[in-house]
Amino acid sequence: MKRITGILFIVLVSGATRFIGAQDHAIPDSSIYTVGGQRHGISFFPRVQHPGVEYSPGDTLSFDRYHTYGVICHWMTRWAEEHPEIVTLYEVGRSYEGRPVMQMTLTSSKNGTDTDKPAAFFEGNRHSGEITGAESVLWLARHLIEGYGNDPEITDLLDHFTVYLRPVNNPDGHELYLNTAQSNRSTVRPDDNDNDGLYDEDPPEDLDGDGIILTLRWPDRKNGTLIPDPADPSGRIMKRVPRGEGIYATSAEGIDNDGDGRINEDGIGGLDLHRNYPENWRPEREMTGRGFTQRGAGAYPLSEPETRAVFAFLMTHPNIYVVNSMDTTVPMHLRPPSTSPSEERMYPEDLKWYIYFDDLAGRITGYERAGDVYNDYGSGQPLFGHGPDFGYWYYGAIWYGDELWNGGRYKDYDGDGDKDQVDMLAWDDEENGGEGFHEWKPVSHPLHDSVEAGGFHPKFFSQNPPAAHLEKWAANQALFNKALISHLPRLEWEEYTVKRVKKHRGDSVDYKLTVRFRNAGKLPTALSQAHLVKIVKPDEVRITIEGGNEKGSRYRILEPLPPAPRRGNMMYSDEESRGPEYISETVGYTPGGAIAEAHFIIRLFDTAELKGSATVVTTRAGILPAKEFIIR
Repeated sequence: MKRITGILFIVLVSGATRFIGAQDHAIPDSSIYTVGGQRHGISFFPRVQHPGVEYSPGDTLSFDRYHTYGVICHWMTRWAEEHPEIVTLYEVGRSYEGRPVMQMTLTSSKNGTDTDKPAAFFEGNRHSGEITGAESVLWLARHLIEGYGNDPEITDLLDHFTVYLRPVNNPDGHELYLNTAQSNRSTVRPDDNDNDGLYDEDPPEDLDGDGIILTLRWPDRKNGTLIPDPADPSGRIMKRVPRGEGIYATSAEGIDNDGDGRINEDGIGGLDLHRNYPENWRPEREMTGRGFTQRGAGAYPLSEPETRAVFAFLMTHPNIYVVNSMDTTVPMHLRPPSTSPSEERMYPEDLKWYIYFDDLAGRITGYERAGDVYNDYGSGQPLFGHGPDFGYWYYGAIWYGDELWNGGRYKDYDGDGDKDQVDMLAWDDEENGGEGFHEWKPVSHPLHDSVEAGGFHPKFFSQNPPAAHLEKWAANQALFNKALISHLPRLEWEEYTVKRVKKHRGDSVDYKLTVRFRNAGKLPTALSQAHLVKIVKPDEVRITIEGGNEKGSRYRILEPLPPAPRRGNMMYSDEESRGPEYISETVGYTPGGAIAEAHFIIRLFDTAELKGSATVVTTRAGILPAKEFIIR
């Protein structure tokens, strides 16, 4: 280990020399972490290895620790090599810094391709520091892979359904978070958070060299807003009071790099991948000063490659029906709408399903809250460009954006009716060995005297569970996602019937063929919203007759009439212009548990019997393999 002391960074900002940071780190050789992009502040930071994080893959995968992106990719690669019959690994895009965004498909290949089955999509780590979601996706992957062939329920799921898993959609932010003391909201693309014309000029500094950006406090009798909380005899917790009535001022650990009187107000990045979707997108600034805006929205919808990677995959895989893109912390099961009350814009029949899943989710995870973003989370304040709104109004799916981890707010220890920091501290002392709170200790600061650093660990307590408590949160959330999969529609054949309806002169006879199938799953084959936005096509029954039928000498389809050849101004090949090789009838959308049927009137000429086969083709419920029929 090489000990580097007293590093002093100097930059010029707006014509003035600014102190960037003095640090005292014990760090290994060549342990500087560099962030891509051109910014007005520094782009390199001491590399940190946090306790409770696995930086090199071991022989087994356990969830009493977090995992870097390299370790996660190791396990995805290993699973794909060891279980090729159910696991496929591939790249779906590149991040801002050029890292591959990796994704797995889990399904039994012997029972059909992934796109021929109803599907689920689960994504973690869209926000840089919200790494619990990545671990939940990884936990679900292990659970399904190890259970296939051993657990009848899991085997049945992967035989009939497809699961797309993207543990880390934001590898740049994930790696910054786990390899440095820094944190940011989402993408590391430089951004002007404080609207001063400078980009990322004021990131936090780890002043005491412990690898953590803690809270600073210093005496301020004039503008102080904090006092020691009377409910905490230990004096560790502070209570907020009106400005001027407190004895302390606080900030995150760092200094005022740009001399604007604020500390750490413009760190690395700042755009929000969860405000970058096309549905209800709003700009960060508009010209009238009277319209809605959305901080973190990006330059335009899908401006960020990480969000485009989600959008492009979903739009080319309309078989995806249920989605969860997970964040931290509340905890809460979050769903659309994000800009209006549920009853105002949602189809009632679709809303019933969301309310059903809200209840199911709470029973599985124990989260106390579940509901829409607009009312239940935002208290009537809209979020624009939000994933759940895109998922329902644009994509017509069941889409959750769940928040994991409760920040240590397990119970009301002091009985004051509120789960506050005093209760968090009590839980940390009793259940976490006191590791979540860092005692206040003096630290040198260039602007303030008598400064102390301390408080709850910002990464592995405030934002994510301590590693020892990770698996409960990752597993419970994954089990709700598994339940979403189990509700997908499932097609099964019913018996077909053939009825003689009319005999004509010359030995021709008309028959009515009725083809029936059942949706044995719970969800309908499509939500009403999916039909409205034409993401899905109506369920379709197709029949194909064996053998030739030169000039209609053997049979003629009377109902439904075949479509006319497609000509006119459209350009089609000669093969296409002859019409399809099958006859089809659409039957709308099939509710869960319901039977649908399609009817065909077929005239036979001078033939004893006619053989053929029927298939069912749907967008979100998959394809039902061919079933043979005979008309005689």
